[in-house]
Amino acid sequence: MASVLFGSPASIERVVCCLLARGHLLIEDVPGVGKTLLATALAKSLDCSFSRIQLTPDLLPSDILGVTVYDKNTGEFAFKRGPLFANIVLADEINRTPPRTQAALLEAMNEATVSVDGRVLSLEQPFMVVATQNPFEFEGTYPLPENQLDRFLMRIRLGYPAAADEARVLEERPSNRPLHALAPVLHRKEVLEMQDGAENVKIDRSLIDYVVALANASRRHTALLHGLSPRGALSLSQAARAWAFMQGRGYVTPEDIVENLMPVCAHRIVLRSAAAGAGGAERVLQEVLESVPSPA
Repeated sequence: MASVLFGSPASIERVVCCLLARGHLLIEDVPGVGKTLLATALAKSLDCSFSRIQLTPDLLPSDILGVTVYDKNTGEFAFKRGPLFANIVLADEINRTPPRTQAALLEAMNEATVSVDGRVLSLEQPFMVVATQNPFEFEGTYPLPENQLDRFLMRIRLGYPAAADEARVLEERPSNRPLHALAPVLHRKEVLEMQDGAENVKIDRSLIDYVVALANASRRHTALLHGLSPRGALSLSQAARAWAFMQGRGYVTPEDIVENLMPVCAHRIVLRSAAAGAGGAERVLQEVLESVPSPA
C-alpha cells in the first residue's frame, strides 16, 4: 500500500488495524488527497473480493443490497446480489447519498447480515466497509447520523502530503500504472487467521478498568452532550488488541489504548454547541485522557 500512497504510513497502519480488529473505517478529508486510492490499495493487496459503490443522491437501497428478479427460463424468482456482497467494500462519498440509503448499510456493518424480502443473508468474512466522505461544509453532502458514525471503528484524515511526497506523486503518478500493478500479499484465509490472532491478544483487568474510566470521564465532561458509549469503549479495547498484535505482542499496554483513543472515539462523542470551538472533540478527549491516571 505504501508503494502507491506516499507519505501516509500512519494512515496505512490505521487501515490495517481496522482490518485486523474486524472493524470499518471512515476516511474524511477534502477531495484529491488519496482517500479512494488508500481504500483501493488495500483491496488490491488482499486476495479477497472487492466492490466499489459510488454513492450518489439518487442511489436507492436496492442498488447496494440487490434485487429479486423473475427468471423466465426457470419460472422462479432469483435474488441478484448487490455490490455490498464482497469482502472489502469501498463506499465512496458516503455523505452524498440520502439518509435512507445510508441506513441500508447499518445492518451489514453491525451484524454482517443483509435483510432482503423477509430473508436474512450472511455476508462472507472478512467483511470491511471503507467509506470516504467530504467535509460537511461541502455542497451536496448529508451529515451522517450518530448511530451510523458509531458503526465505524475509526475515523481518520489523510491531510495534505509533505512537499517531497507531493513531488513524488506528480512524478510517479501512483494512481495510474503503479496501482494497477499491485498484487495480493495476503490470502483470505491468512486475513481470517490474523483477525483471530488479534482477537486472542490478552488485555489485563487493570487496562479494562482504564478504558471504562476513560468512558466514564467523557460522560461527566461538561463540554460533552453525550460521552463515549459502551460500544465505543468496546471498540477502543478491540482496536488496542489489534494494535498490540501489529507490534508483535500478545498483550495490550496502556500505550496501545492511548494511541487509538482519538481515531476510535473522536467521532462518537457529541459536543455541546458552546464547546465546538478550536480543537473540538480531539481537545476534549485530550482533557479526558489527562484526567484519568494511566495504570502502571
